[in-house]
Amino acid sequence: MFVRFGWSPFLNTPMTTSTHPIFWLHHADQRLGLLPSLGGGVAAWQLNRNNDKLDLWRPWAGSTDRYTLASFPLVPWSNRISAGGFEFDGVFYPMAPNRDGEPYPIHGDGWLQRWTLNQPQENTVEMTLDSQAFDGNPYVYTALQRFELLKGGMDQTLKVTHTGIQPLPYGLGQHPFFPRSADTRLTTSVQGVWLSGHDSLPAKHTAELPDGWDPRGGMSVNGSLIDNAYTGWSGQARIDWPDRQLALTIQVPDILARGQTDGVCLLYRSPVISAFCFEPVTHPIDAFHIPGLPGLRLLRTGESLMLKVQWRFADTAPTASSILASAKTAD
Repeated sequence: MFVRFGWSPFLNTPMTTSTHPIFWLHHADQRLGLLPSLGGGVAAWQLNRNNDKLDLWRPWAGSTDRYTLASFPLVPWSNRISAGGFEFDGVFYPMAPNRDGEPYPIHGDGWLQRWTLNQPQENTVEMTLDSQAFDGNPYVYTALQRFELLKGGMDQTLKVTHTGIQPLPYGLGQHPFFPRSADTRLTTSVQGVWLSGHDSLPAKHTAELPDGWDPRGGMSVNGSLIDNAYTGWSGQARIDWPDRQLALTIQVPDILARGQTDGVCLLYRSPVISAFCFEPVTHPIDAFHIPGLPGLRLLRTGESLMLKVQWRFADTAPTASSILASAKTAD
């Protein structure tokens, strides 16, 4: 086992707690900061460029609120579960809300627990969790997160193994926050979207995307609220930051291998916070209450579900707006 651990405070970021030290992994002109004690979350993923650090994910602000993390894992389900729980195989499993201000349990329970970290290789860090019916949830499982820094990007794996007796439906996802500026754009191929009611639960599926919601030709990540699941996702997406001459591509190889454009992704575009979320997930919001449980996977004892995401970054050519912004900065 490789054990050259790199614990350090998060540089240039105000810290409000000293109880959650960051483990730093440095490799391939990148540095990745992990927080095993804070839900197995990520504090920062940064690219070293010209003696500067570019944030690929919005950096953690030091709060214990997981929504201020750079990213966190969604396990053993993604997003919200309504109706106080779910029924499966004739048994109702109650689920309690798990976040202040949220009427529904959200994002699973892995993000609320302490993980254990080890470093098997110089470019790889793993975090593991043994969850035993956390907070009264029916889920008993083990989970693994693996982060591999490579030249030009990172491979990220999330795996869950059911260790309980009764089979249960499982889902996975990743919840990264991305920095945004006025001209940041998201481009990806989708076929439809679940529209939501006032409670953010899916109410109607449509192939007619609302104005300003269509990422197929590139869309702004600034604007009115979007907190919805897209269906028919191709399994790949691209984020462009023209002002930083930087692009980041996201690929889910399992979806691409199927060649059926049957993936699901979530977009959270807030008019309030200075970041947005593009979330690779295995199932729509509240899939537990959609006929057929789309995207959920039934796991029996010892069976596993895995989500692998490949992140790759690249420099892009300067645009007229970025040249103008640089000139103004120089002045």
